[in-house]
Amino acid sequence: MEINLIRKSGKFNFEASNESGFTVELDAKAAIGGEGKGFRPMEMLLVGLGGCSGIDMVNILEKQKEPLEDISISISATRREEEVPAIFDVIDIQFALKGQLNPQKVERALELTFEKYCSVSNILGRSATINFSYAIIDSE
Repeated sequence: MEINLIRKSGKFNFEASNESGFTVELDAKAAIGGEGKGFRPMEMLLVGLGGCSGIDMVNILEKQKEPLEDISISISATRREEEVPAIFDVIDIQFALKGQLNPQKVERALELTFEKYCSVSNILGRSATINFSYAIIDSE
């Protein structure tokens, strides 16, 4: 795995690219001179958590033969602002799952995702409390 960053403009605006050619822009917060031209690095960690856990949830529910029609993920986090570095303290992640899903299978999928498969949650969970929840939205 390889990631490359180039400085785009301003003081802290970077463009990151991966081996497949996908890009994302990053910037610092305005308080230290950022210009709002991209994700802040700590936000990217939360994006990684959402993507990793979302991929695992879809994969596990598919293996359980659960009829998942759609998924959306919301994440909020607090940081230890009084410390340097200001690492995450608590991360709350909520899954909205659409379909005629068995709650016990969803709960098992969440346990497997956060306790076994999601590498990002495994890393972040070493320094922060990760709380996860879900809501099932029935098909119409």
